[in-house]
Amino acid sequence: MVAAGIFLEFPAVSILIRVRGQLENMALETKTIANAKGFWLTRQYNRLSLKQRRTIMGYVFIMPFILGFLFWWLAPAVVAGQLTVHRWNLISPPRFAGAFNFNRLLNDAILAQSLKVTIVFSAISVPLGLVFAFFLANLINAKFRFIAVFRTIYFLPSIVPAVANAILWAWLFNTEFGLINYVIRAFGGPKIGWLQDPNWVMLAFVILTVWGVGGSMIIFLAGLQGIPQIFYEAAEIDGAGRWQRLLYVTLPMMSPIIFFNLVIGFINSFQVFVSALLITNGGPQNATLFLVLYIFRTAFQSQKMGYAAVLSWLLFAILMVLSFIVFRYIGSRVYYENPGD
Repeated sequence: MVAAGIFLEFPAVSILIRVRGQLENMALETKTIANAKGFWLTRQYNRLSLKQRRTIMGYVFIMPFILGFLFWWLAPAVVAGQLTVHRWNLISPPRFAGAFNFNRLLNDAILAQSLKVTIVFSAISVPLGLVFAFFLANLINAKFRFIAVFRTIYFLPSIVPAVANAILWAWLFNTEFGLINYVIRAFGGPKIGWLQDPNWVMLAFVILTVWGVGGSMIIFLAGLQGIPQIFYEAAEIDGAGRWQRLLYVTLPMMSPIIFFNLVIGFINSFQVFVSALLITNGGPQNATLFLVLYIFRTAFQSQKMGYAAVLSWLLFAILMVLSFIVFRYIGSRVYYENPGD
């Protein structure tokens, strides 16, 4: 009687209670249906053969990559391919331009400078980075106390965020207050305009790149530790010295690792962007106007998306040709221990 009186006095409470009961019934029905469907799917899955189950699970695990490839690579590539024959300023609708963007490609003096900068940088930084990374890997491929600490120290630069890395080196290369010029002046040398002089700025970027070879170093280290010690023991029995073991045992066994780091190094060297944008913004006198930075300027500063799409496909073509040349003339010289496996 008391409860009935409460409901009569507060009709909103009774409405809320009825709604709550309906929601609980709907939730129970939904859970029952889901359990039934789950049971049906489980039963259907159990009827499959082991090969079919493995195939399904394989597709489930690779689905994130497939979706990423479709939505973050293939779809943008298709759009960029369509934009190559259009003119678009990001505001008005794209207009068909035919071969206008390709004709401009042949008469672009800034593009020639950008390609020159990128190629020179790659030709210097990639071999130097490989040698330095290989040297560090041999240095830390030893068993002594605190070796893990040294490996961590050498690897840390490669995981520093790109923006923090650029700010750090902008300070180090500062003409007036930079640490590098401070050390040079301490030894009686003149201060160098690392980031203001076109003759020095490329060397500054090479130093910056070589400083972050920790990733390649770790890959080299893994390769060195995978070489069977029996080869070195056999070489010592034959009287081979340290340099002979390096030349005739280590380098042939490490050739697949060297080849891998070479290909990845060339690809990365053609995609320098963050450091060039934040440290010099392409200057001085376009001495650090790397190709990716030029594409960014064309697309988002000049608002010429069609021409930027052509430049993007040009970069892709250059990397494809370069990769083919490397695989054709260097890949054939790589030694694989078990080529049939």
